[in-house]
Amino acid sequence: MIGYILRRLAQLIPVLFLASIAIWGMIYAVPGGPIGMMVGENATPEQVAAVRAQLGLDRPIYVQYLDWLLRALQGDFGQSIHSRRPVMELIAQRLPASFQLAAAATVVSLAVGVPVAILSAMYPNSWIDRSLSAWNALALGVPTFWLGILLILLFAVHLRWLPSASAHIPFWDNPVGALRNLALPAVTLGVYVSGIFARFLRASLVSELRSDYVRTARAKGLPERQILTVHVLRNALLPFITIVGLSLTNFIGGAVVTEAVFTYPGIARLLINAISQRDYPLIQGCIVVILVLYVLVNLVVDVLYAYADPRIEYN
Repeated sequence: MIGYILRRLAQLIPVLFLASIAIWGMIYAVPGGPIGMMVGENATPEQVAAVRAQLGLDRPIYVQYLDWLLRALQGDFGQSIHSRRPVMELIAQRLPASFQLAAAATVVSLAVGVPVAILSAMYPNSWIDRSLSAWNALALGVPTFWLGILLILLFAVHLRWLPSASAHIPFWDNPVGALRNLALPAVTLGVYVSGIFARFLRASLVSELRSDYVRTARAKGLPERQILTVHVLRNALLPFITIVGLSLTNFIGGAVVTEAVFTYPGIARLLINAISQRDYPLIQGCIVVILVLYVLVNLVVDVLYAYADPRIEYN
């Protein structure tokens, strides 16, 4: 297993290297670049040249890239153009909030999606299956921003049970306050993804329930619940683990709309603000961190395959 993990890490190095080139190259692809943002539209050529020398943009391109790469490997992405603070400091402030929201949304989506998938697979083509399939279609079809606004109107405006603007409160500091602030954005994200989870898991369960080993188990008189929980569910988890892992990283870096609706201070909102302010060092830092999280989660998913399906060999 350790050898497999080391090989996977070695395979990820070229991916991260090529991605770093693309991320760094955005300062040349975007019109104006960081210089135009810093000096303004009415800057003189002397001012532009001074800023270019200050940022090191007058050096050869490969020297600039290697310098940026070496500093990035040390966690140094420079200073934010807008706030004049270190980029990693700003990202480090937002990451705990994104992790907490991602964990809460994953719990909601699993709590809803897994029972729906199991019930649908146990009673295929029944009224239960049709009703739950309709729920899946509704969960996937409702836009997250619209659902978030409805939840705010109901629970924050009319009932006044929960805050309309969600702040980040560490769960270990104040569990009740954290749950109050996480409830609406976590449900908004979790309901949508629960439809995806339910569809994938139901398809895997239905396929496994038609296998020969299930007919053999039934012929031996094993209870249906035991067949489902002990044998079928574990074999059906392999593709499901991939979807859960990808959804977790999407919650961290892709919950832009939800964080905007609830003004939640996550890294996705930080990235959108950086884009609107043309804060190129902060944009680069956010994208690199999100990319690394994607890569690490994919590695963890690959390792979890061994526990979900012992037939896979990692020699």
